Amino acid sequence: MDGFDLIIFDCDGVLVDSEIIAAQVESMLLTEAGYPISVEEMGERFSGMTWENILFQVEREASIPISASLLDKSEQLLDLRLEQDVQAIAGVQSALSRLSLKRCICSNSSSKRLDMMLGKVGLKQLFAPHIFSAKDLGADRVKPKPDIFLHGAKQMGVSPARAVVVEDSVHGIHAARAAGMRVIGFTGASHTYPSHADTLTDAGAETVISRMTDLPGVVAALAEWEGAL
Repeated sequence: MDGFDLIIFDCDGVLVDSEIIAAQVESMLLTEAGYPISVEEMGERFSGMTWENILFQVEREASIPISASLLDKSEQLLDLRLEQDVQAIAGVQSALSRLSLKRCICSNSSSKRLDMMLGKVGLKQLFAPHIFSAKDLGADRVKPKPDIFLHGAKQMGVSPARAVVVEDSVHGIHAARAAGMRVIGFTGASHTYPSHADTLTDAGAETVISRMTDLPGVVAALAEWEGAL
């Protein structure tokens, strides 16, 4: 794999099947607040965004005020649900065993939540200590800004141009491309929707996979193709 020195994974919706749980909690809270939205629409419109930024967008779109208490309420409910229900994406451990590249995680989730989820599903030891949260950089530096990907590459001692990212969201793909990295889209989590692959391709993913077991072969193929950004 001469083309890459580092593979960067998003966490939610790529390593752990958490986006569907977040969509369920957040759709319930927004609907109760007077902004009816389905779980499916949450996944399609807001996947990859922080809850705070989702609330800001809803406030801009709707004429109803969104209570600040929703921030804390969502975090508490979501943490409870994740601790009970989150599972690893099928095939992750097998894919990782077949990848010889350096690897790290770059996520919008908090370090505390990442630690809990990855520990619960048995993936933490496969990445630690190279698990990075955009929230640790600052609230204004989350995806779709490229900061967390640039930070991850710097911590790993790798040029952004030598990194490939696995992402399930438009915001994550925009962030990775802005960081000068190549991107593989992933649609294998439970929050996927019919146009998901096309949406990720339009956002800048070079290719899209729906099974994590396909990842090593796709990384190898992209590494041989030097038609980079």
